[in-house]
Order: sequence, then structure tokens, then C-alpha cells
Amino acid sequence: MEFNEIKAAIASQFPEAVLGEDLNSTPKTLILEKSALVNVCEFLHGEEGLYFDSLSCVTGIDNGPDKNTMEVVYNLYSIPYNHHLMLRVELDRENPGVESLSSIWKTADWHERETFDLFGIHFANHPDLRRILLPNDWEGYPLRKDYQEQEKYHGMTVVYDRDEPAS
Repeated sequence: MEFNEIKAAIASQFPEAVLGEDLNSTPKTLILEKSALVNVCEFLHGEEGLYFDSLSCVTGIDNGPDKNTMEVVYNLYSIPYNHHLMLRVELDRENPGVESLSSIWKTADWHERETFDLFGIHFANHPDLRRILLPNDWEGYPLRKDYQEQEKYHGMTVVYDRDEPAS
């Protein structure tokens, strides 16, 4: 099934869900209304002929304070049908959040935790949303464009002068 056929199948079931597309990305991308994300993904996972059985990656994008938005990007793959699809949802940067997809794909659990840990994006109804890479008491989200590194963490220097060796 080609991208336009997948898009048409989604649009026929969820007419308000697709906000746009990016045909220059690889794989091609559908931009979704965030409130439709779970329903669209359940459809993509369960529909005969589509069966996107693999959520390969979830990541965040910080569009910066000037745009005041963030995005979550999902890479989907159907092993039996060899379909590739990317989904993207845009979020408010001040309170970024979207529903978890861990009830559809178990791999979403760790992917969403990593995105939460590094970007501060909240995944509602996630079964165990907590930091996965950084300590629980780490301050801030390192992949945000406005992130300020801590100078010290438990008495250890974490900001180093790149010109001088660490002491």
C-alpha cells in the first residue's frame, strides 16, 4: 500500500485527524491532530492490509521558544506488508503533552520515557512515566533549546570549561 492509500484510509475513518503531510521526509509523514493520535494508531495497528505492528522510534523536537511549539514524531513499520510511515503531532511548548501509545505498542514504554526524560514531554496514561537516562532528581530537560546545564550535581562539577582539563 502506498502513502496516499494509507492517508486515504485514515482520512476515511477520521476525517479531522490529518492536518498535513511532509512528502520530503523519509518515510513520508502525516501530521495529525494530537487528540486523534490514539484512535489513528489503533486503526493503523489493527486494520487488515495496514497492520503497523512495529513502533520503531518515538522522539521529540523542540521548535524553540520563538515558535513556542514542540513535536513528537513516531516511526511506524508493518513487517508483513513492508509499509513505512511517520506520524507527527505538534504540542504547546509551555505544557507539552500527548496520550501514550504504550497500550498499542509495548515499545512505546521506553521510547516515551526517553522523550519525557530529555524533552519534558508528558505522555498521559503511560504506565510508568519517569526518567530513564538521567537521575530522578536531575533538573531540566537536556534536549530543549533553552536548557541550562547545572553547574553542580551532588557536589560534582557538571559544566566543564572546554579549554581546560577537568579537575
